[in-house]
Amino acid sequence: MTVAQPDVTVVIGAYEAMPYLVECLASVEAQTIEPGRIEVIAVDDGSTDGTGEYLEEFAERVPMSVTVIRQDNSGGPSGPRNVGLGKAAGRYVFFLDADDRLGPEALERMVAMADRNGTDVVLGRVEGINRKPPQSMWGKTLERTDVFSSNIKFTLSAQKLFRREFLERHGMCFDESLWTGEDALFTMEAYLRADGVSVLADYTCYYLVGREDGKHVTKSGSYTLRFDSARALMNLIADLVPAGPRRDGLMMRPFLITLLPQFGPRFLKDSEKVRRHKFELAKPLMEEFWNEGVAGRLKVEERLRLHLVAEERPELLLPVVEFVKAKKQAAALLEKKGHHVYLVYPHFRDETAGIPDSVYLAAPREARAFPGYREHTTSSVLRRAVRKARRVLKERASTGGTGAPGGTAAAA
Repeated sequence: MTVAQPDVTVVIGAYEAMPYLVECLASVEAQTIEPGRIEVIAVDDGSTDGTGEYLEEFAERVPMSVTVIRQDNSGGPSGPRNVGLGKAAGRYVFFLDADDRLGPEALERMVAMADRNGTDVVLGRVEGINRKPPQSMWGKTLERTDVFSSNIKFTLSAQKLFRREFLERHGMCFDESLWTGEDALFTMEAYLRADGVSVLADYTCYYLVGREDGKHVTKSGSYTLRFDSARALMNLIADLVPAGPRRDGLMMRPFLITLLPQFGPRFLKDSEKVRRHKFELAKPLMEEFWNEGVAGRLKVEERLRLHLVAEERPELLLPVVEFVKAKKQAAALLEKKGHHVYLVYPHFRDETAGIPDSVYLAAPREARAFPGYREHTTSSVLRRAVRKARRVLKERASTGGTGAPGGTAAAA
């Protein structure tokens, strides 16, 4: 008898996951998609708290296909995910963390959306329980989009639906040399290579659970691992996207989410040795990837901090971080008849600091919050062009079209 291919394989990597695993598996069992359309591959990564035993009990009693693999601890989430991916038979793969849970209709809805649109990746709306997930990409459902024309670059966790044939065609797997940010690398590559991405924003597919013991994997790891993660993601973007505005728009993500926090309030608590080391680690990244196109997409205080990192000015960075930590609102200075808004953070127009005014110039998105700001619109640009053209015509008329007064050509 031929066994039908499941529609979706749920890969669960589990390490010391009790008691969170109980509700995680209950959410899988409660899926509205028929049991025959789903398979579960659960990898117990050397747990000692009963995780493996509970997985085996689950496999024995549920009607869906469940495979439990027990192995020695690999040290991170990449190994178990790769093991599960290698065993998957479903048309699609969904990576579920053992301390999180699914909405009841999650798999049914995501599979239907991928089938309807022929997309290779589907994002289902995420809500947090004792954790705050990314929000900016859930404004509306998008049947088909890409990483350049949406905010999906700000959610790079692995908890998405991926077309398995697509992953296999590109030889994609999780980088086991990274101890943090491995999911960001995998998901960004999928976004960039995908034939379309769908965003399911009108139904909560995934509940991101914050563990009370604080052992969630994304919170662990030394600062050096964050720089490794940033470097890997920046290199991937540079390899797959030609230089220009599209690359700058994506490169903003590792600068803002991975690198910048290393030079935030925690920097004030770092020892001098650690501060110097952070600048050393950042230097090659700033030299290779930091540019005006990336800087212009950031808020002023973000841009200012990274500018000082790029210029290797830790003594100037400290007062800026103190200002940011205090959550002060920088004063706004409006110039050029309100068209320019400068935010007066530390060192603004301090000759000894020598920081260009452009670092403090708010982009329109940030400047709109300040009364008196006048945005350059298409119509205002056209009006200025018309006025300039009229001046040129008037000057030509007064010179007889020759450029010399009185209509007479200037003597050679």
